[in-house]
Amino acid sequence: MHQLYRLIRANAGRGQPFRAEGNRLIIYDAIVASDTAAEWLGGISAETVARQIRSMSGDLELRINSPGGDVFAARAIEAAMREHPGKITAYVDGVAASAASLLAVSAAETVMGPGAMMMIHEAWTIALGNKGDFLATAALLEKIDATIVETYQAKAGGDPAEWAALMAAETWYTGAEAVEAGLADRLAQDKTAPAQAAWDLSVYDNAPAGQVEAQAPASAQEPEPIPAPAPEPVRAEADPQSEIEHRKRLLAVRLLSTAA
Repeated sequence: MHQLYRLIRANAGRGQPFRAEGNRLIIYDAIVASDTAAEWLGGISAETVARQIRSMSGDLELRINSPGGDVFAARAIEAAMREHPGKITAYVDGVAASAASLLAVSAAETVMGPGAMMMIHEAWTIALGNKGDFLATAALLEKIDATIVETYQAKAGGDPAEWAALMAAETWYTGAEAVEAGLADRLAQDKTAPAQAAWDLSVYDNAPAGQVEAQAPASAQEPEPIPAPAPEPVRAEADPQSEIEHRKRLLAVRLLSTAA
């Protein structure tokens, strides 16, 4: 099953709805591309976050506790962050994994909270088709990984090949390690740990033991696989509920045909 779909489904209902509190934006969920994706799969929509940023003025705080999500969705939020006229400070309150790490390092200042972690890895995607399609997908993933390397290098400096190797190894950083690596600027002075969601990070290979639950809730343990789109058979007297579920799966395949 596609890793991004597993990540979002396993964490459905664990996060918090996106909200703005004064000059503070709360991103405490998986990141998805659109409002439609958020409605069907869960998570926080890049459309909603970008709209909110563009409606605000002055300096902003971006509070992050996210298991990751769609890399292009994160890029859309980054674009809104770059265009914002005020200073944006990102606070990693829990975890900034995968696509969420791109938001953290794209802020003018990155602050790691008590016990917070950051994770970087190579992009994931889903592909369908023949060998040419898969080779093209692999080439696309290499390009996406190269752009992610550029983002980390822009924040921290260093050798692109070293960042690529760290991504390939799926590297997790404590707050102090993130500061030492240059991915964060400082540790938070407030030693009071904020409330953190119990993310299911079992989709990742190297998630620290303390960050992965032994068993997810029954509703999130193993979502039903998504079948590949195929020509619709002629069906008589189709059950309405079955038709709804079938269309959900087809929508999910389209929504998740992007890297994460």
